[in-house]
Amino acid sequence: MKKKLSEGLSALVKARTGIDGLDEITGGGLPAGRPTLVCGSAGCGKTMLAMEFLVRGATQFDEPGVFMMFEENAAELTANVRSLGFDLEKLIAEKKIVLDYVHIERSEIEETGEYDLEGLFIRLGHAIDTIGAKRVVLDTIEALFAGLPNQAVLRAELRRLFRWLKDRGMTAVITGEKGDGNAITRYGLEEYVADCVIILDQRIREQVSTRRLRVLKYRGTAHGMNEYPFLISPHGFSVLPITSLLLEHAVSTQRVPTGIDRLDEMLGGQGVFQGSSVLVSGSSGTGKSSIAAKFIETACERGERALFFAYEESAAQIVRNMRSVDIDLQPWIDRGLLQIQSSRPTLQGLEQHLVLMHGAVQTFRPTVVVVDPISNLTLADDDSEVKPTLMRLIDFLKKEQITAVFTSLITGGDSVSAPEDTLLGVSSLMDTWLLLRNVEFTGERNRTIFVRKSRGMAHSNQVREFILSDRGIDLVDVYLGGDRVLTGSARVAQEAQERDAATLRGEDHERKLRQLGSKRKAIEAQIAALQAEAEADSEEVHFAIAQELLQQKATHRNADAMKHQRSGSTEQLEDLVKEIV
Repeated sequence: MKKKLSEGLSALVKARTGIDGLDEITGGGLPAGRPTLVCGSAGCGKTMLAMEFLVRGATQFDEPGVFMMFEENAAELTANVRSLGFDLEKLIAEKKIVLDYVHIERSEIEETGEYDLEGLFIRLGHAIDTIGAKRVVLDTIEALFAGLPNQAVLRAELRRLFRWLKDRGMTAVITGEKGDGNAITRYGLEEYVADCVIILDQRIREQVSTRRLRVLKYRGTAHGMNEYPFLISPHGFSVLPITSLLLEHAVSTQRVPTGIDRLDEMLGGQGVFQGSSVLVSGSSGTGKSSIAAKFIETACERGERALFFAYEESAAQIVRNMRSVDIDLQPWIDRGLLQIQSSRPTLQGLEQHLVLMHGAVQTFRPTVVVVDPISNLTLADDDSEVKPTLMRLIDFLKKEQITAVFTSLITGGDSVSAPEDTLLGVSSLMDTWLLLRNVEFTGERNRTIFVRKSRGMAHSNQVREFILSDRGIDLVDVYLGGDRVLTGSARVAQEAQERDAATLRGEDHERKLRQLGSKRKAIEAQIAALQAEAEADSEEVHFAIAQELLQQKATHRNADAMKHQRSGSTEQLEDLVKEIV
């Protein structure tokens, strides 16, 4: 029954703000036909948010609006928001927006009898009817009630103002100053009568300013409860709903080459997955930036866009330095496929850096993003805030199916210690982790690389020597023998020594084979001589046997002749003699 009842109820109607991120946090926008209170300290961006809400409504959602101000006049406000790209004069001419400046001077207000806002309602109602407004902004409410010392009258008129806006069906944004101490507003009543309350905050920490937004309450609907960084840029007011991102991004089975052939072989022969996050960590001078630059150059060669966020070097310095390893980034910058955005990490807070990255990605639409190095985003003792920031950035890039390469500076890294984690502890968030090391041996320092992990693919567990030269980047097999790992000239010398030893062994083998051949030939000659001698002996034996047989035959015949002679048979004797002859 409850389910059927819920299905029958209509959801709260919302008016989209058109402000990046804010509609996502509020679940679709501000409550339509109801007042929203935007409060905060001076300089936190209340007027900018309210003005963009009005301009976006007039230009994107066909909802004209009235901006009633009590502090700035129309000319001042028009000039101030021109930096955001808003042409209020054009919108006023097109009857999409009305600017109404109400001058209130406390010295001119005299409390006589009952005080009410009837005149303001008439003036505001006329402006609404003139253009058929659907949205209203009142900036700021403190200026409107600045001359009222009677708190009871003030509270009554506040309630009356909010009720009047509701009765007219106006989607209203009312700005207010933050109260003293922990008070949300100055009068302590506005947040209770408003249907939605948004708090803007500007903080200074380590001499760096950070702006944040929080939806304190939103009647009748679920909304984001966390604090969200926001930025006022030339593109307008933007909020990044970073802490509300869920792990619901799609994944790709397509592989992206790194541009280093032997590194791709170590990664299953095809590179990394598209849309994955890659961490390249190592101590200073191990070649982290070079790998990132090669990744970008390879992407640009495929005709894809790449975005490079640099926190150590300027764009010109990066281009110059990469030429020393045969990586030329300037042609891709000229063709508009590569953007390098360089800044110091201390330029602004972590959240502002994140919002700027978000805006740059949304504007440029790259397929590859490099952040070099993420370890520079942290200040002295502020590592705890960097990991959540990077987690939000990683989730955002994954959601956009953008392949991300992060470099990070780590300490240690000798040839025998266990693989090091990064200073920021974000390695667990990465899909692929390449670990670079400096190896010192025989008075020489050389670089090595291995794949610490690569999720979802078979990868090599071997260590390779990482060589940077004017011919580019190359990976070669290190020498592994016994308990030694040799790189650089030690590896070259050891390989040369092994080649010489192999040559000597080959020559020795050939000499032994020649000796064996000579011995075999001598034996074969001896065998042939013995065979010839045996054949000669055989012939002598056969000759002697034949001679003895002839002698025997002759003896038998002589005996027979003598026998016949004694018997006197002349004829038989003659025949015998003939036979003998």
